[in-house]
Amino acid sequence: MRKGFSLIELMIVIVILGLLAGLVMPNLMGKGEEAKQKIVCVQMNNLNNALDMFKSDNGVYPSTEEGLDALIKNPDADRYPGYSSAAYISSKKGLPKDSWKTEFIYTNEDDEFDIISLGSDRKEGMSGKDGKDIRYSECK
Repeated sequence: MRKGFSLIELMIVIVILGLLAGLVMPNLMGKGEEAKQKIVCVQMNNLNNALDMFKSDNGVYPSTEEGLDALIKNPDADRYPGYSSAAYISSKKGLPKDSWKTEFIYTNEDDEFDIISLGSDRKEGMSGKDGKDIRYSECK
């Protein structure tokens, strides 16, 4: 009557688990960063929807200087008389931050805007897989 596993049986199980880990782990590595980048694009899409509502009510997007804060509070009642009384983003929640807890950058030139996340390195203009800025214009 056997009460346990032999050394060879244990070694075979360990080798099989090692092979499985060797095949699975490379596929999982880097997926966390990729998921964060996709979440940033979803957040940017939500900001885009709020900016579109702002433009629908006011005829223009907020200026670069007014920034995304214009979605929480009317920056100029005279310039934006059609501003929604409920704002476009809840002031209780505030502006969303990207996956790396950094504020989004908003630019508007000639009523063409872009939203930018500095990415995991939190530095402007870096390139490479993880350090690349994420632009809404590239998320679409």
